[in-house]
Amino acid sequence: MRGYENQQQQLFSYINLEERVPKNHPIRKLKSLVDQVLEKMSYHFDIIYSEVGRPSIPPEQLLKGLLLQTFYTIRSERQLVEHIDANLWYRWFIGLGIDDKVWNASAYSKNRDRLLEHNIAETFFDEVLNLAKEHDLVSDEHFTVDGTLIESLASLKSFKPKDKDNDKDNKPPKSRNEKTDFHGEKRTNKTHQSTTDPESRLYKKGKGKEAKLCFMGHITTENRHGLVVASTATIATGTAEREASINMISSIKPKSKKITLGGDKGYDVSDYTQELRDYNVTPHVAQNDTNRKSSIDGRTTRHKGYNVSQRKRKQVEEVFGWSKTVGGLKKLRHKGLEITDWIFTFTNSAYNLVRMIKLIPV
Repeated sequence: MRGYENQQQQLFSYINLEERVPKNHPIRKLKSLVDQVLEKMSYHFDIIYSEVGRPSIPPEQLLKGLLLQTFYTIRSERQLVEHIDANLWYRWFIGLGIDDKVWNASAYSKNRDRLLEHNIAETFFDEVLNLAKEHDLVSDEHFTVDGTLIESLASLKSFKPKDKDNDKDNKPPKSRNEKTDFHGEKRTNKTHQSTTDPESRLYKKGKGKEAKLCFMGHITTENRHGLVVASTATIATGTAEREASINMISSIKPKSKKITLGGDKGYDVSDYTQELRDYNVTPHVAQNDTNRKSSIDGRTTRHKGYNVSQRKRKQVEEVFGWSKTVGGLKKLRHKGLEITDWIFTFTNSAYNLVRMIKLIPV
C-alpha cells in the first residue's frame, strides 16, 4: 500500500538527542575524548574570560563547533552554524538542546583574537597529546619530520611589484576580477608581494611543480602510531623545513635523551644532520646521493633501525593527506601567518583525536 506524506505537523515533539545518535557511532568516542580534554582546559578559559559582565558563549562549545567543521569538511563558519542549527548529531556533540538557539557566525570572528592571543590551539594540542600519553600511545624514542605547502587565500593576480611608483600600477582596476597577463614576466619574492596576503610567498615544492602563493606547515610524528607530537607553520622558504625541524625537536626532547629522527631527502644536508647529532639526535633521513655526497653513511644505514625509520616515515603523509582532503587545509580561508599556524595546529589536534578513537579500546 502506498504511503502518503503527512502535511499536518505535530503540536508537540518529544526528542531525546541521546537516542538519536547510534550507540556504536565513532562520534560518541570522539565526544568522550574531547570532553576530557576541554575539562582539563577549564582553568585556561577562566583566565581569558572576565569574571563580570554578561555570560559569553561557552568557549568549549565554540571549539567543539570548530572540531565539527574539521571532522566533516564544512566549508565556512557561516555554513557551520547552519549545520549545527539543523543537525541533531551536531547539537548533541556540542551540548545544545533541541530548543537552544545557535549563536551567530560572527561569534567566531569576534572571539578569534582572544583564542589567538592566548594560544588556545596550542594548549588544546598539548592536552590531546597528554591524553594519548596517558594511554601509552606515544613513542618517546623514534620520530619523523616533514613539511608541506599550504596554499594561501591570495590569488596569483595579487602578486604585484613592491615598487608602486609606476603609473600603470597606480591605476584602479577596471573590474572586480580584471584579466591579468603575467606570462613572460619575471616574478620573485624579492621584487613582488601579494597585496591580499603579504606574508604568503611564491614557492614550489620541486622541479616541474607549479609555483603557488603559500605558507609551509611542519609536523613531527612519533613512529609508534603516527600521532603528531609537534606542529608549526612558517613562511615558505628553502630552509624552513630544516629550521622548523630543529625548533620542534627542541620543544619535545630533553637534551640528555637520545632519539632518532626520520625524514626525506630534503633533510640530507650536512649542516642540518650535524646539528641534530650535536643535539643527541640520530638522523635517519633518506640519502640524497643524486647530485652530491650524502651526509648519511654506513655507520647509520647499517643498523636495522634505519630501515624501520625509513618505512615508518611515510606515515607522515597520511597526516597531510587527511588535513587537506578532510580537514580543509587544501586552501586557506584566512589571511596571515599567525592564524595559519593556529588553524594548522588545531587541525593536527583533530587528526590525533580521529586516530586515538581507533587505538583506545572501548
